[in-house]
Amino acid sequence: MADETLDASGLNCPLPILKTKKALSKMDTGKILDVISTDAGSVKDIDAFCNQTGNKLISTVEKDNKYVFTIEKA
Repeated sequence: MADETLDASGLNCPLPILKTKKALSKMDTGKILDVISTDAGSVKDIDAFCNQTGNKLISTVEKDNKYVFTIEKA
């Protein structure tokens, strides 16, 4: 279960990534963040962001035209 949830629905690139970065910066290592996005481009963006920053992308789920990313803060 996520420690925090960021709803970036309706936002387009690069806003979901920028808001994800900001939210993670305020969290402690090991905490879980769920990010909700409606931007299809965020699928590859969030994956690339996690690879670059060392945060762990636990899962990506698509449901009802929304994407939910579960990220563990590194």
